[in-house]
Amino acid sequence: MNGTLSRTGSSLTSGAAIARIAQRNGALVVLGVLVVVMFFAFPTFGTAGNLFQIATQASFYAPLALGLTFVIFTGGIDLSVGSVYALGGVLAAWGSQYGFVTALLLPLAVCGAIGLVQGLIVAQTLVPAFIVTLGGLLFARGLLLFLTQEGAVTFAVDPGSGFGAFAGGQLFGLGHNVWVVIILFLVGVVIARRTSYGATLLAAGGQLDAASLMGLPVRRSLIIAYSSSGALAGLAGAMTASYTGSGVTTLGVGLELTAISAVVLGGTVLTGGAGTVFGSLAGITLLQVVANLINRLGLTNSNWQTVVNGALLAAVAVAQVYLSRVQAKGARAETAAEAAQARSSNVATDREE
Repeated sequence: MNGTLSRTGSSLTSGAAIARIAQRNGALVVLGVLVVVMFFAFPTFGTAGNLFQIATQASFYAPLALGLTFVIFTGGIDLSVGSVYALGGVLAAWGSQYGFVTALLLPLAVCGAIGLVQGLIVAQTLVPAFIVTLGGLLFARGLLLFLTQEGAVTFAVDPGSGFGAFAGGQLFGLGHNVWVVIILFLVGVVIARRTSYGATLLAAGGQLDAASLMGLPVRRSLIIAYSSSGALAGLAGAMTASYTGSGVTTLGVGLELTAISAVVLGGTVLTGGAGTVFGSLAGITLLQVVANLINRLGLTNSNWQTVVNGALLAAVAVAQVYLSRVQAKGARAETAAEAAQARSSNVATDREE
């Protein structure tokens, strides 16, 4: 009987391990397969120019996905990032007339402050993050329209300025924006895996009260997560303004859904407590490769991208639920097997006595 339980528990535990790997690395596997298929199906896909374009497009949205990753680690959500992104672009374009430093720091400060206020409300009042960040979305969009006189004013970036030339520049064959994203994600990985802050965020996901009872600085960590999300959205907007040469008020509409899709595709569970930083980078890159595929198939209507993103998100959400159940079943089986083994050892000890 114990042998049967042991074999069953081992089988379920192996299934749980496979499910865990699939959940965390699924986006990377799908990305790799899709890249290989497109490389052979479309001769121009693997050209340096096309790959450079994909990387450049992904770099504008990757900071949003990074900030959202840490927020979703906690089981929260930030719906304001799309509007904050657009606000950051407008602030950067306006600030560029006063130099590179102002163009960069102004959106970081203002957008980070919006995230800070949201984090304080979520952490101190425990109002659902969905409601708080929806308010932040409306506030950022309203401030954006106020600054631009409801879109009538567009702030241009001088292409000859240091800020205007930044996004178009390259270093070792990669755009400056791409290098910024690489550095940000490397730092993000270290924070998530090697610091008590990252461990606290994951512990808070789905188990907020338990993490607080353990003495973890949950509230402080929540405030930092939302502040960082706002600042990174502002940075992404600033990089976009540098690349496009202006602060465009219509940008960012619905972008929060794209960023959330990338994070979920990357294996971060919406309920919190599990996820990877590099998975989010793979998720945002996957979405850009899919967009490239759509263009190559001649589906020029931009709504096709939204349709595909929605279908991918729904499929991944269902897969996550299934994989989470498999992992939970494996954990229960492992516990049962250990308990059975302990009982067997006790019986053997009693017989010897």
